[in-house]
Amino acid sequence: MTTRPAPDEHGEHGGAPGAGGPGADVLEPAYRPGAEHAPDAAVGAADRRVLVVGEALVDVVHHPDGTVTEHPGGSPANVALGLARLGRGVDLLTWLGRDARGRLVADHLSASGAALVPGSDGARRTSVATAHLGPDGGATYEFDLTWRVPERWASPPGPPLAVHTGSIAAVLEPGGPDVANILAAHRDSATLTYDPNVRPSLMPPPEATRPVVERLVGLADVVKVSEEDLAWLAPDDPDGLADSWAAAGPALVVVTRGGAGATALGAGGLRVDVPAVPVPVADTVGAGDAFMSALLDGLWSANLLGPARRAALRSADAGTVRRVLERCALAAAITVSRPGADPPTAAELTERGV
Repeated sequence: MTTRPAPDEHGEHGGAPGAGGPGADVLEPAYRPGAEHAPDAAVGAADRRVLVVGEALVDVVHHPDGTVTEHPGGSPANVALGLARLGRGVDLLTWLGRDARGRLVADHLSASGAALVPGSDGARRTSVATAHLGPDGGATYEFDLTWRVPERWASPPGPPLAVHTGSIAAVLEPGGPDVANILAAHRDSATLTYDPNVRPSLMPPPEATRPVVERLVGLADVVKVSEEDLAWLAPDDPDGLADSWAAAGPALVVVTRGGAGATALGAGGLRVDVPAVPVPVADTVGAGDAFMSALLDGLWSANLLGPARRAALRSADAGTVRRVLERCALAAAITVSRPGADPPTAAELTERGV
């Protein structure tokens, strides 16, 4: 085991050495693989799982009619939930409190088959995101959130097939540098995926956040990003930013455009556009996360996950990528057709013919 920084006056642990401000080098060794307990049990290839790292919280949703509801949420937690509903083994490394809201999140994930990594429940209280829904179903957010990687955590047996992270956890101090180092530590053993899913109200300004995001993009094999994220990070040339990312290392950069569909940019100039699936919109909460879950699931079904398949992922043909994205678009459409982050099951997608 390694030691971590001593608790601060609030009982929380401070940032790791080298974390610095938002533009600091997130690849400094804030995370040491020995900090988690790794069981010795061997796991066969067919039983490998996805490790998702990031925030889980409760969305307190204010509806246009004045009603207020509470739903488990958090972008990485929603991705884990979506993967579990699609029948995939998934473990979520997060930071929850042992309170009523923490139990709400844990029970919600468990009911769909997603597992919490032991050590994820050490927070003083569970974080909250307050969402205000507009008449069109769009959401704006305010956050009361603390994020860190647990000081001690039990690694799932066997290396994960893929490691996913994104949104607040990948940027917010003090946990952000640890997240980047968890990805780097798994580079040789797993496919790495990343969704910036920016939250302007909680993150530093774009000029400070963008270097952190781009270091993670440079680590990732697959990046999913919304056009709104690109516009915030690079208001003068959002499409150019996506193109530059596609040329910088990831095998795929997938840009989601809401009702205008999605575009995949790949190595060697690959470009695949798919339309959105038209549905009545209840709200947009969790739509991008459902898309991300389906993207991982689709690449898994196409045998494109895992380090041994990295070259195959980079050379994936347009037909394969299109089939994966069409399923992602349907998953997002089903999610926006009902309230809250409520991603579809594999059976629901199959019923629709994908």
